[in-house]
Amino acid sequence: MTGEPPRVIRVAIADDQAVVRMGLRALLEREPGLECAGEAADGAAALALVRRTRPDVLLLDIRMPGTDGLAVLRALAGDPELRGTRVVVVTTFAVDEYVFAALQAGASGFVLKDSAPDELVNAVRVVAAGEALLSPAITRKVIGLFGRHGTEPVEGLDLLTPRERELAAWVATGRSNEEIARELVISPETVRTHVSRAMVKLRARDRAQLVVFAMRAGLTPPG
Repeated sequence: MTGEPPRVIRVAIADDQAVVRMGLRALLEREPGLECAGEAADGAAALALVRRTRPDVLLLDIRMPGTDGLAVLRALAGDPELRGTRVVVVTTFAVDEYVFAALQAGASGFVLKDSAPDELVNAVRVVAAGEALLSPAITRKVIGLFGRHGTEPVEGLDLLTPRERELAAWVATGRSNEEIARELVISPETVRTHVSRAMVKLRARDRAQLVVFAMRAGLTPPG
């Protein structure tokens, strides 16, 4: 009896630089289990591509002419039929206001254009699995940006238990479940359970959105 074949992750590419699109496509096509669903040179074409092909992941440049990446993110988040496509922002800049806005608009991860090929491939796989890809360096800087913008009321926050709030705060530091578990001397499964419950109560579709909620609410780990 043979099992089902591994699911192929379909990835779309949106970048206004042809050489970047060519490089990303070449990377995807030589990686087992990944498939390029198409390319787009601007935001309007990216939205049309996603609507037509429904990829699992969209590699998205933020700074494009016309309809930029932020507008694409907001359009995807606002269309229930397109929310299944996870977005990895591929940027030249480690952290700036665009990254801050992209996280708020629903990006699930960030990678730099000059990242090693295995980092880009890992980003696609992690985000396709429903996780978030936020490096500690990016997270720390984004936390600083949120701090300057101040906190605000977050709907559903009052539904969280004290433990769920604590774990949401730890997630917002950029740590993995395993790292949080070591810090709190509990099991990774316990962390995963509380984080999952917090996401359900806040209606966060992935870990990146939980980070946004925690930052907006000003949640910080005790100590």
